Amino acid sequence: MLKSRLLSAALCLALPAAAFADGDDDPGKTGLGLAGLLSASNKQDLPPITLSAGMPLAAAPWVLQSGTYYEVEIHGDGSQELALAGADFFRAVWIDEIVVEGLEIRPLGLDSVEFDEAGEMEIGFIALKPGSYHLKVPGSTGTTQLLEITIQ
Repeated sequence: MLKSRLLSAALCLALPAAAFADGDDDPGKTGLGLAGLLSASNKQDLPPITLSAGMPLAAAPWVLQSGTYYEVEIHGDGSQELALAGADFFRAVWIDEIVVEGLEIRPLGLDSVEFDEAGEMEIGFIALKPGSYHLKVPGSTGTTQLLEITIQ
């Protein structure tokens, strides 16, 4: 008897919360689906980053939206051993995966990546913490070796 009353009370409390969670209050929004933030409708591709001796990292700064899933390809042309560092940026995002030659890496954190030779990697992440960040080639002083990033 007590179990059935507790079950009834739990259902009464859960039903109103379920009504708010389904998104029916905004008919113009399609929702994210069962995968949530990882849904295809929430994914955006960023312009690639190129690591090459003396060449700009990217054509323009990035402006990201918190809660959006992004994928970026990073290309190293092998002209020089180059790294891309940005500990503050990597702590402001949740990294889903890094793909290198078909191998998927799911790190808990990241400070930098480095290319010793020509290659390509793809990083998938969700922007989380609003603010201003950057990715840069360590030890460089030129503005072309710095990618400014804003998370809104």
